Order: sequence, then structure tokens, then C-alpha cells
Amino acid sequence: MRDFALAWLAFLLPAAAFAGAAKGPVCTKVAFAGEVQAGQEWSAEFGEGWVFRVVPVQKGTAGYSGWDLVVDRAPTAGYPDALLVATPPYYSISEREVGTTFGLRAQDAIGWNPRSFHFLTDPEALGESQKQFRALGGTKIWTEKAELSSREQMAEQRLLEMNRGSSAGEFRILNARLTPGIADAAPFAQRWALQSSRTPHTIAPSAGAKATPLGELTWMRFSITLWLPADWKAAKGVEAVRSGCQK
Repeated sequence: MRDFALAWLAFLLPAAAFAGAAKGPVCTKVAFAGEVQAGQEWSAEFGEGWVFRVVPVQKGTAGYSGWDLVVDRAPTAGYPDALLVATPPYYSISEREVGTTFGLRAQDAIGWNPRSFHFLTDPEALGESQKQFRALGGTKIWTEKAELSSREQMAEQRLLEMNRGSSAGEFRILNARLTPGIADAAPFAQRWALQSSRTPHTIAPSAGAKATPLGELTWMRFSITLWLPADWKAAKGVEAVRSGCQK
């Protein structure tokens, strides 16, 4: 009987190991929530010297409104941040920017919900990525040049390599207050325009004499979920659980 039990155990162990492997890698999932008013910043530390920020976009001459999603060191490691470098495309419409930029109206911005992004959690990787990002040449690459030089191509490839070690995150708008834009939805934003009704929101009257083409985002309540390395040491007060990793 003992020999039979040992033989059966030997049969089960490989199957159990395979079943465990089939579940995939394990991450530490942290979640927090907040709200932010137009022109204001929100931030929360989530462990190991890292902070998540929701930063107001620069209004500029176009009068943009909304917020950028930022993952940075505390104190700051400077521009570009760990979310920007790991969430291309750069200098284009991106899930990291919740605002009336690149032709999005306020109602389109809340219809693009939830947002998925990636970010770096290794300070050395962030420093190297910042170096390669600067080697790409900034906004001129996407506004003035048709092709990348060999040096810029190497920098872009290095950035992609660094991003393979990035972590995943999700930003979900729970409620919002906005003044809708009166322009027609851009072709690429029509699906988000249709989906805007699914995000709870309140319509606010225009602050100016008349409505504007893109409208304005004036308040937002949100939740943030991050899938971090399994051995992550979460900040005090941050909800952290073991979880499967998100791609």
C-alpha cells in the first residue's frame, strides 16, 4: 500500500506543478481612490519611494482642461516620468492623458474609460529610459521628421527593451463634472463619445459667455489599480493583495 501511495504521489506532483505554472506569475495588486478639481493635483505614495500623481494639463493658448497620469519618485526624478516612458505613443493621444487634448472633447475623455497604462518601478531603469527618451529628440521627432536616424532608432529600441520589465495599471473614472464641447466628435473619438453615457457624470454650465468646441473637465472621482512585483512593499495605508499579474 505504501508503494502504491508513493507512486500515486509521484504522478500527482508533476500535474500539480503544471497547474501552478498555468496560473501565471503572481503580483502585488494595490488599489486606491481619490478625486480632483480642475487645476489641482492629487497624489498618493504606493510604496518603495514611488508616488502616483494626477496632474492638471497645461491650458496653453488652446485652453485645455483635464489631467495627466504620472508615476514618479518622491522626491521627483524629473521629466519624463515612469508612466510616460512606458506608455507610448509619445507626444500623441494616449491613455495617460485624461483631458481635452489632441481633439478630444470633455465628453469623449470620460467615455474613454477605463484607461490602461504601464509604468517602470526600477529607479535605475527610469534613469536609463529618461536618457533614451531625450536621445529621441523630443517633440521634433513627431512634428518635423519623417524618419528616425540610426541613433534615434537605437534609442527607441532601447526604450522598448526597458518597457518589457514594466508593471501594468488601470485608471477608472467613477464620476465626473464637465461642460460638453459643441464640436463634432473626431473620427477616432466617436466610439468614446457614444460610451460617455456609461460613465456617471454631471453637466455644468459653461463658465464663459458661450460654449466651446472641446468643453471643459472640472472635477473627477477615480480609482487606480496597480499590478506590482510580487515582493512589493506597499506604503502604509495602501490596500495590497496577492493577485495574478495584468498584461
